[in-house]
Amino acid sequence: MGSFLSSNNFSKEDIQMALDKVKQIVSSTPVVVFSKTYCVYCNRVKQLLTQLGASYKTIELDEESDGGEMQAALIEWTGQTTVPNVFIGETHIGGCDSVVAKHQAGQLAALLANAGAITVNLNA
Repeated sequence: MGSFLSSNNFSKEDIQMALDKVKQIVSSTPVVVFSKTYCVYCNRVKQLLTQLGASYKTIELDEESDGGEMQAALIEWTGQTTVPNVFIGETHIGGCDSVVAKHQAGQLAALLANAGAITVNLNA
């Protein structure tokens, strides 16, 4: 089986346009999950963020007309070839394993709070 990039013939211009779009989305939203609707790992991350009460934006790459180009741009930018591809506070967090590990280590809520995606009640 070939890699994602070798199986798609995107022009450098298309990937650059998609990269500009991806970076604009990441910079304008506290939490972004680049996802695919059928991906169980994506659904796990979205479920966890919802359970934590986080506000986040989901970009379903399989529903975007330029989703393939966006995924190629994400690969170029982050080096990560899989989804979900999660950003919190403009910082690349990684995929499902990274997000869950941060949650289990007690770090995810603080990242979300610092990004303005959740409100933490310090008086509780």
